[in-house]
Amino acid sequence: MNILSIDPGCTESAYVILDESLKPVEFGKVYNVDMLDLIENKYCDSIAIEMVASYGMAVGKEVFDTVFWIGRFWEIARMTNCKYIQKIYRKEEKMNLCHSMKANDSNIRQALIDRFGVVGTKKEKGWFYGVSKDVWSAIAVGVTYHDVYLQEIGV
Repeated sequence: MNILSIDPGCTESAYVILDESLKPVEFGKVYNVDMLDLIENKYCDSIAIEMVASYGMAVGKEVFDTVFWIGRFWEIARMTNCKYIQKIYRKEEKMNLCHSMKANDSNIRQALIDRFGVVGTKKEKGWFYGVSKDVWSAIAVGVTYHDVYLQEIGV
């Protein structure tokens, strides 16, 4: 079962396609209009999209633009033959991977490396070879989706 997981942004979004073993088989960062095409044309059994949550602080235009794109991604995902679509909140990722709400991006990255293996080098490519920046967040979205939701329904 392939999982397409997305870390959305206001103009660009990171994505990863995880295989059955949760290994990244394709990843990148693309403009949001290109992400719409990717969702529509890549066959994946499941799609997980990181969702924005409010914790009482004021937010700006970029957050609202991101929420707009999340809605667009959800809409396109619903029109595909994808079996499952799920929103994943950042707090779910922190608790699933690090068991602490105090976790930050570097803690999440390290938890993924601890679980799956080293990043690797050009000569000896590891599980996460080539992964950088926002793609780590997209991987966290997909792994959390697998651990929390797919395990729950027995997939």
